[in-house]
Amino acid sequence: MLYTTLLLSLREIRRHLLRSFLTTLGIIIGVFAVVTMVTLGNGISASVQESISSLGTNTLTIFPSSGLGRGGGGPPPPQFEQSDIEAIREQISGVSSVAGQASASALAVRNAQNWQTSITGTSNDYFAAQNLKLASGRMFTPAEETAGKAVCVIGDTIRANLFQDTSPVGERFRLGSVSCQVIGVLEKQDSQGFGGDANDNVIMPLKAVQRRFAGNQNVRAIIVSVASGFDTSSVQKSVTDLLRERRHLAPGEPDNFRIFDSAQFAATLTQQTQQMTMFVAAIAAVSLLVGGIGIMNIMLVSVTERTREIGIRLAIGALGKEVLMQFLVEAVALSCLGGLIGIILAFFGSWGASSALKLPFVFDPFINVLSFIISAMIGVIFGYFPARRAARLNPIDALRHE
Repeated sequence: MLYTTLLLSLREIRRHLLRSFLTTLGIIIGVFAVVTMVTLGNGISASVQESISSLGTNTLTIFPSSGLGRGGGGPPPPQFEQSDIEAIREQISGVSSVAGQASASALAVRNAQNWQTSITGTSNDYFAAQNLKLASGRMFTPAEETAGKAVCVIGDTIRANLFQDTSPVGERFRLGSVSCQVIGVLEKQDSQGFGGDANDNVIMPLKAVQRRFAGNQNVRAIIVSVASGFDTSSVQKSVTDLLRERRHLAPGEPDNFRIFDSAQFAATLTQQTQQMTMFVAAIAAVSLLVGGIGIMNIMLVSVTERTREIGIRLAIGALGKEVLMQFLVEAVALSCLGGLIGIILAFFGSWGASSALKLPFVFDPFINVLSFIISAMIGVIFGYFPARRAARLNPIDALRHE
């Protein structure tokens, strides 16, 4: 019986193909919007996780901070010194590497090629803490770090723009007014990172950047890599206590530095992204309700148009529940077709949007199946009233209908 009812419903849908399509348009748009938003949200979450992973998931980055909160005044916080780096390395257990960091920017020039880039002054520990690997060449020697030699390891973007197809190792180029020798090239990173192109960077010894570019001995940030098997929050507390002591902060006085925990930040940002995705998807789901109302209206019109047909069926012995089932199956078929079309369009739409936005495409079977089930439920809920109305028609009155 159900099979025959389904065939009758599909036949009726084919008879009014344009009307059926317009009826399901609300369902199509709703499912498309919900699935696309969730898929893009998953892609953003995956991109965030990838960017955080490129920084190291067990990494603490320490910055000077006024400690007065947003909008606070007061003098600028004291910068870190090399002795702070050594104190963390020697006195804090659970630390695998510590690297100071100074930053600058300059125009990189080689022959007729030039490129504006950022410069990071640091030590060899920076490479391990940031998961950076060399494609060719070497890292700094202890003598180069101590003397602040003008040597550098460059990212793939610098290599491509200044050296094209030639090997840059051993070659020289100019950073501002400083002649710099390339000793290594980093492997190309897929992640864009939070500061732009992760491959657009020149890494030099810390003292070289301090003396030749910054003009001071300030350490702008300290990067601490937590050893495997140690709790990051415990290490963070130990570092906080040590720096408060070294910076002579009284009990109750706010920290004049802040510690960025990459793992905690990743979890918080991912949670916020997921919440925003669900909020946007919930707004888009309103279209599903509009689509359900559209199905109910069209089914009521269909009942009116087919009143004589219903009367004939009831007069020759059809049961009311059979008529109800026919119209209910027709409503569910319409909503399921709309849901299926919406899912297919969302797959290709979200894939195209992910490619355009350079986000990973993360297919979520759960949201696709859930959207289809909700589409079917909408057909049942909004199709029941017209179906019940058809089943309760009086055969005599229905046969008199013109």
